[in-house]
Amino acid sequence: MRRAVFIALAVFFTAPAWSFSEKDYWEFIHQKKCEKCDLRYANLSWADLSNANLHNAELRGAQLNETNLNEANLSEAGLSGANLRGADLIGANLYGAYLSKANLSEASLSNADLRGANLSWADLSKAGLRRSNLSKAYLSWADLRGADLIGANLYGAYLHTADLRGANLSWSYLSNADLSNADLRGANLNEANLSEADLSGTNLSGTNLSKVNLSWANLSNADLREANLSEADLRGANLNKANLNKANLIKADLIGAIMSETILCKTKMPWGEENSGCN
Repeated sequence: MRRAVFIALAVFFTAPAWSFSEKDYWEFIHQKKCEKCDLRYANLSWADLSNANLHNAELRGAQLNETNLNEANLSEAGLSGANLRGADLIGANLYGAYLSKANLSEASLSNADLRGANLSWADLSKAGLRRSNLSKAYLSWADLRGADLIGANLYGAYLHTADLRGANLSWSYLSNADLSNADLRGANLNEANLSEADLSGTNLSGTNLSKVNLSWANLSNADLREANLSEADLRGANLNKANLNKANLIKADLIGAIMSETILCKTKMPWGEENSGCN
């Protein structure tokens, strides 16, 4: 207890006086509850804030480096520009949270609720890879339905089985990411970089993949029905057993793509409509 108080005092007296509310800060330190409070630029790195209630709190620019926020309620919280590098957010409620330009690299987000969250231009690179002694499934099963991930850095992120239905991932960086068996129905991936990504078994039906970089990506067994792949870069991509029924591949680059046993029915290919796979 004495150590916790010492850390709190150190954080308090080294933080800029113009930032957070002193009253809100101490209330939160003692109760781990501070709805709608002002904690802008507060330094809460390495703190144990598991199960804390920060609903609708203002945490803009806060330092939450390697902070334990497992099962915390951060719904509708303002976290723009916050540093959450290596933070534990397993099972956290981030519904509608504003995380634009936040640093979430190496963060643990397994089972987190990120529905409707704004993650535009956020850094989620290598999320979940911090602990080498554990599996890297820290974004797996994450609920990102309708999330705004425009321009987000998700390089090498592990999104296996994640729910990204209707999410906006245009211009995002997903190179080498694992999206196997994820649900991306109706998502917008316009001009995203998915080079060498694992999209095997992924549901991409009705997804906007125009001008996307899918070079050397694994799309085996993927569901691409009615997907828009116009002008997509599919050089060397593995489309083995993928379903491209009614997909649009006009002006797509398919040089070196593997397409054995691929279902092509009413598919708009660069050379015209392909119906070889229709029953």
